[in-house]
Amino acid sequence: MNKIHLPTLALVIASATFALGCEKPNEAAADPAHAPPAARTETVAPEKTTQAPAKDPNAPKDIVDVAVGSKDHTTLVAALKAADYVDSLTNPGPFTVFAPTNAAFDKLPKGTVESLVKPEKKDELRRVLQYHVLVSTYQAKSFKDGQVLGTASGGKVTMHVKDGKVLVNDAVIVASVPAANGIVHVVDGVLSPPAP
Repeated sequence: MNKIHLPTLALVIASATFALGCEKPNEAAADPAHAPPAARTETVAPEKTTQAPAKDPNAPKDIVDVAVGSKDHTTLVAALKAADYVDSLTNPGPFTVFAPTNAAFDKLPKGTVESLVKPEKKDELRRVLQYHVLVSTYQAKSFKDGQVLGTASGGKVTMHVKDGKVLVNDAVIVASVPAANGIVHVVDGVLSPPAP
């Protein structure tokens, strides 16, 4: 039987303990929470950006794009913004929008538009705008005389076909512009929704 010299055994144990002790700092380096303060690094999450993707200029224009691109509909666009109704009309739809011209808004009693775009009248303005929207696409040629259609406001409009003209209530459709999410019928009057 081989005899192990005690000092040699003590040296082997000390070496093993030292070797194990040397592995601990490496483990600590792998775990930043246990690393010495000087060795700790903080991880910073990348900043998120909320920038909207650029619109393809060749993509078909939605209803809002059509209105914004018309110099005759600046009052309508301002009303859509004041009522927070722009996002609704950029949805896929399909929608039919009766779009009053600036001249149509000018026919209203003085001060009507200025009053409607005030923040406290937002709900009323939105109801007026929704009365100009059908949740479906209707070409001008598909309207029938006396046809009654429900609007996004819950009210109803009546279509008239007279002498080759198409009217919604008393407003004449003077032009029609197709859009990616429906159709815009330009009208020469503002439609007044029935009292709630």
